[in-house]
Amino acid sequence: MLNERLWIAIALATRSALGFCVSPPPRTAIRRLSVLDDIGNKLEEFAAPPGDEVLPKGPFGVVVTGGAAGVGYAYADEFLRRGHRVVICDVKDPAAAVEALRAKHGDFVFGETCDVSDAKSVRAFAAAAKEKLGTISYWINNAAINGGRRPFLEVPDDVIEAVVRVNLFGVLVCTKVAMEIMLDQTSTPGHIFNTVGSGVRGGGTPGYVTYGAAKRGLPQMTDSLNAELEGKTQGYTWPPPGKASVGVHTLSPGMVFTDLLLKDSTPELRKFPFGVLAASPEEVAADLVPKILAVEGTGTFVEYLSKERTLSKFYNRFIRRQKSQVIDDDGNVIRRDGVDYNADGVRMLY
Repeated sequence: MLNERLWIAIALATRSALGFCVSPPPRTAIRRLSVLDDIGNKLEEFAAPPGDEVLPKGPFGVVVTGGAAGVGYAYADEFLRRGHRVVICDVKDPAAAVEALRAKHGDFVFGETCDVSDAKSVRAFAAAAKEKLGTISYWINNAAINGGRRPFLEVPDDVIEAVVRVNLFGVLVCTKVAMEIMLDQTSTPGHIFNTVGSGVRGGGTPGYVTYGAAKRGLPQMTDSLNAELEGKTQGYTWPPPGKASVGVHTLSPGMVFTDLLLKDSTPELRKFPFGVLAASPEEVAADLVPKILAVEGTGTFVEYLSKERTLSKFYNRFIRRQKSQVIDDDGNVIRRDGVDYNADGVRMLY
C-alpha cells in the first residue's frame, strides 16, 4: 500500500485545486489541467531524493564497478559533480570514460581494467583503488551482464557460467574485498551497495532465467551479511572489536535505458513497461546518488522505482498523457539529430 502521507497529500492537492476553481474559469479544460498538475507535482515531490542540506559533507572516495558505460558511468559523473573522488573499473579499458569524465570534472577520477568474475583481478583493482583514494567510503557493485534475451535451452553453457560468475560470484568477491578494506578504515564508515535487477522480488524472468536466478541470490547474501555485521553469528565474536563500521545495502536502479535493457527487446516491451517506467542513466544517478550518500547503518534498500515514483510515472503517462522522450508510440527508440546511438538504440554518454 502507498504511504498514508502520500494519499493525504494527493487528496489535499485535489481539494485545493478544485476549491480554487469555485468560480469556473473560461475553459473547464484549464481547471482540469490545473488539478492534474497539482496532483502530479505532489507525487513528484514525494518521490524526490533527499536534499543536499541533509547529506554528509565530503569529499568521499567512491568505487564503481562497471563504470565505463550506462548507469555506472552516470553514477561516477554524479559523484564527481558533487565534489567526490571516484575510481571506476570495467572489463574493457575504461580510458575513454575516464578522459570524458576528466574533461568535465578535473583529475579526480581514475580507471582500472578489472574482471569482477576473477578474484585476483578484483584484489588487484581494490589495491589500486585504495592507493588512489586513500579512504574508500562507498563501493558500488554495479557490473553485470544478462547473457541476452532468449529461451533457457538456447543459452550456451559458457554463457550461463559467465552470467553467474559476474552477477553473483563477482558481487560476492567484490563485497568481501571491500569489507576487508573498510573494516581497517577507522576514520570513516564504509558502505557497500549490491545492485539487484529482474527477479529480485521473486517473480519469474522469462528470457533471462540465469540472470534472474543470479540476481535473486543477492538479497539473501545481503541479509546474511547484515546479520553478521550485527553480531548474530552464533559461536563467533564478529565483527571483531575495534574495527570500523561497515554497512551492506541493496541498490535497485530499476529500468534504465542501457544495453542491458534494450538489447533483444521487442516493440511491445519497449512500449510497456520500458516506455512508462524506464529512465535515462543520468536521471537514475541524480536520484540514487544522494540516497546513497544519505544512508546510515546497514541493510538499507535504495531504489529508483519507489512506490511514489512508480505512481508518479503512471500518473504522468496515463493521466497527464505525457509521452516518453525515448520510445515512440510504435515501440521504436527515438533517435535525435546530433546524438550518437549504438546498434540497439542506446544513447552514447560520451
